[in-house]
Amino acid sequence: MPVEINTPDNLTYQFHPVSGSCFQFKVRSPNDAHLALTNGPNESDPMYEVFIGGWQNTKSVIRKNRTKPDVVETDTPGILNPGEFRGFWIRWYDGVITVGREGEAAAFMSHEDPDLYPVNFIGVCTGWGASGTWLLEESQSAPPGVAAALTASQPGWSAPAGAGPGCWVAGSGGNVPPGAMEGGFDGEQLYIARARHEGALIPGKLHPGHGVCYIPWGGEEHACSDYEVLCSGSGYWVPVEGGNIPPNAMPAGETETGEPLFIGRANHNGTVTVGKVQPSHGCCYIPYGGQELAYTDFEIFVSN
Repeated sequence: MPVEINTPDNLTYQFHPVSGSCFQFKVRSPNDAHLALTNGPNESDPMYEVFIGGWQNTKSVIRKNRTKPDVVETDTPGILNPGEFRGFWIRWYDGVITVGREGEAAAFMSHEDPDLYPVNFIGVCTGWGASGTWLLEESQSAPPGVAAALTASQPGWSAPAGAGPGCWVAGSGGNVPPGAMEGGFDGEQLYIARARHEGALIPGKLHPGHGVCYIPWGGEEHACSDYEVLCSGSGYWVPVEGGNIPPNAMPAGETETGEPLFIGRANHNGTVTVGKVQPSHGCCYIPYGGQELAYTDFEIFVSN
């Protein structure tokens, strides 16, 4: 269950410990939902701040060490709402901070810092005439004890578990983060993962025994040693007919031209293999045996 906290109109951060590389939250506020990414439970350099819905709910920024100019600024009119919760995620890994909306794979703010420090705490506050209510996910890093979603009585079959859409956790070399969500089977359990390739962010399969995430792209299967794994979420698989994408299908990536990609899977050669669903093509592409294989009969992952 999320932790609910209230923040007054005083720009004073309330700090909460985090681990891993992702933080999910919802906030209800008219403007100025602020977050601080810190090494300790206080305001001290180095520190990144993320201001969502600042300047009367017209733009959002990323600021470093309380110093202007801001390192990122983008127009986000109406991004917050005083009458309803709006969900967001913040991810920090491999020297990049990204901020996005719940249910959207693509970030609306991104900043690269090769010397990014370890983030151990997140502070939240409101101000500039706004107070807020926050819902913070208790488990931001998928700790041991959180049951992996999508497990059932036979390989490849999945059932709902976890809470919310989950969090993408960075991994490499076949490492399986705690709470990794199972999605298929090929001699061993396969996990839902994604990796960057040629300017795209592509869903695929983590094959732990091979030490890589396999993704389909350009007619071939590509092995990626660095990847992200979907952890501690909830959802289920549904069959797709006629290329129709369910409205609650979970975005998990995008093509190099910006088309959203979804998580799909298909039965192939005795396996259940996870791949990408590209709506404009009306099919699911899976990586297998060095090839990118297209299936018009497939299942797609939808969130609860």
